[in-house]
Amino acid sequence: MKLVRKNVDKAGQGSVTLVPEQPEDIWHAYNLIAEGDQVRSSTIRKVQNESSTGSSSSSRVRTTLTISVETIDFDTQAQMLRLKGRNIEENQFVKMGAYHTIDLEVNRAFTLMKPEWDSIALERIEMACDVSQNADVAAVIMQDGLAHICLITASMTLVRSKIDVAIPRKRKGNVQQHEKGLSKFYEAVMQGILRHVNFEVVKCILIASPGFVKDQFYEYMFQQAVKTDNKVLLENKSKFMLVHSSSGFKHSLKEVLQDPCVIVKMSDTKAAGEVKALENFYTTLQFEPAKAFYGKKHILKAATAQAIETLLISDNLFRCQEVATRKEYVQLVDSVRESGGEVKIFSSMHVSGEQLAQLTGLAAILRFPMPELEDSEDDGDGGSDGSHSD
Repeated sequence: MKLVRKNVDKAGQGSVTLVPEQPEDIWHAYNLIAEGDQVRSSTIRKVQNESSTGSSSSSRVRTTLTISVETIDFDTQAQMLRLKGRNIEENQFVKMGAYHTIDLEVNRAFTLMKPEWDSIALERIEMACDVSQNADVAAVIMQDGLAHICLITASMTLVRSKIDVAIPRKRKGNVQQHEKGLSKFYEAVMQGILRHVNFEVVKCILIASPGFVKDQFYEYMFQQAVKTDNKVLLENKSKFMLVHSSSGFKHSLKEVLQDPCVIVKMSDTKAAGEVKALENFYTTLQFEPAKAFYGKKHILKAATAQAIETLLISDNLFRCQEVATRKEYVQLVDSVRESGGEVKIFSSMHVSGEQLAQLTGLAAILRFPMPELEDSEDDGDGGSDGSHSD
């Protein structure tokens, strides 16, 4: 997603202009736009023209409309978002208050105005617009003297840096120049990795080359890391994976990504954090049931006691029609973060999100046991909330 303009004041009022650049961005837009918001975008309107003789003809014109959104329809197959609402700005083709449907598509800019931009909406924009937030796989494709550092998101690959260093050839009795050139090249690649790879987000770094270039570089990098006590590299050593490629050019990435070992490793990266959090929740539920709860009533009580260590929440809950209910969930997320807890927002389009939806879309692992919440289960509202089944 490309952020064209952001004009939001401290009170959380204002507008944001965005351009969806890939199908995934339409999904982000669906999570951003709520009923009651105003959207301005270019659209096509059928206009009736009446001639002086009384005959009428219709033509389609492209115009820019601003509507107050009343219904939102997300078409997952066509990756299109349909927004229906009333026109709220003067327009030569469309009367004020007339209904119109705007289709949001890839590469078509739109401006979104909200009565209030809360932390979840602003976070969604940040996540959609920052490629490094989404790229959980990085790749270094290299050969002697040439390397490409790439970031790979769920739907695209970006070359972040190209490193081209002339390495003198080995000559009899003068190997030093060659060794010096190699070290200079390896150092440049290592600095490139440190500069472009966000280790907090990236879960797997592929190093690919023909022959032994990748192995020699890997050895050099970790020798340097030990020498300079580079904690970032040393702590993330397990994320590096060495694979074969036919060259150091970008097109070799395709064959690397088709390697069965890489496919397995990459499938683990997508939403791995959420899957792990859900696993931890089920484990806690089994062995320490007084520290694992789901359902709105229990979670709100635990949040009030500042007891939540990890909150698991489905992005579905932020799409509710009632503003007050959404506010409640936003405040819950903010309060958990303020008290030092971790928040995992699950995508309802992912398998782990579907699992969480079966637990009301809201679950939490607590810092300390709260058996009193288990006791309050009986006087609940008919069992939609709960801590555990048995």
